[in-house]
Amino acid sequence: MRRVTRDDVSKAVAGADDVTIAEIIGTGATVDELAEAQAWLANDEPLLNAGKPLATGRIRELVDILSELEPSEDEETGPTVSQE
Repeated sequence: MRRVTRDDVSKAVAGADDVTIAEIIGTGATVDELAEAQAWLANDEPLLNAGKPLATGRIRELVDILSELEPSEDEETGPTVSQE
């Protein structure tokens, strides 16, 4: 199995900066593991329904790194307006 390269990560992960790319490469993950981590982030419900165990090991590391790139649901999407 082939380990991810900078080119693999920059193509697969939109908006990844140099630090994030280095973190992903540093996990020693394969291209397949990166794809699986992205599948977990995109929609974990079908994977759980298919009986797939929760992500562990390198895939879990990748999920954690990639989730940092996604805006959290409780972050405001627009400017905050002060009401005085």
